[in-house]
Amino acid sequence: MTLFHLILVALIQGITEFLPISSSGHLILLPGLTGMQDQGQVIDVAVHVGTLFAVVLYFRSDVAIAVGGLARLVRGRVDTRGAFLALCLGIATIPVVIVGLVLSVTGLSDAMRSVAVIGWAMLIFGIVLYWADRTATQTRRAEDWSLKHAAVLGLWQAIALIPGTSRSGITITGALHLGYTREDAARLSMLMSIPTIVASGILLGAETAASANMAALRDGAIAAALAFVSALLALTVMMRLLRSVSFTPYVIYRIVLGIVLLIYAYA
Repeated sequence: MTLFHLILVALIQGITEFLPISSSGHLILLPGLTGMQDQGQVIDVAVHVGTLFAVVLYFRSDVAIAVGGLARLVRGRVDTRGAFLALCLGIATIPVVIVGLVLSVTGLSDAMRSVAVIGWAMLIFGIVLYWADRTATQTRRAEDWSLKHAAVLGLWQAIALIPGTSRSGITITGALHLGYTREDAARLSMLMSIPTIVASGILLGAETAASANMAALRDGAIAAALAFVSALLALTVMMRLLRSVSFTPYVIYRIVLGIVLLIYAYA
């Protein structure tokens, strides 16, 4: 891959991974609309690793609490805040792993990688995000997270396997619908992304480990570093803006892009 292509892929993944505008949708559109070659799984794994480090660094205090409670959870004890948080994150991850495996085995995951599917998902789930943002009571905080809400948000997260939906967008939508504030809905969404990205990285990494060579590893290292920087910047900006700005700007972007893609797909 050329350096320009690497930079483009890494920036797209880094910027869109945590914004509610679908990173997978944009990465599918890149070769589909520009004629560039698909970046391949090595780069996919690399940029996911970069974004993983970004979200872990940004929410390092929450991550430390969850990791600290993981050992107690493994021993069957849920008697600390960390153990409970780790349990909630685990429950929220189960649906997306199961549905992801089903889609992969049946081939539906590849069948959905089309401009039309991305366009409809951008449009429909953008409108759903707007509805949730406008009707949310915003009375709950992240500390109010329960096992029931973790399971519900896990089901919302599984919908993100439809390209163009946006994992962060759909989980924020679900959290808003449950009554969480904008900032805490985003916080829960970002924390839920950590085990999901880890699971995805393990799956893709196992498939690509045998075929990776030094050139691919070098490209992957560059892509991971660029994705880390861009993801950390995008995450920082979004979390700060949520203190005073709604999700409407992202909704407008989704709707406009969705309409453009549908016109392109059906023209």
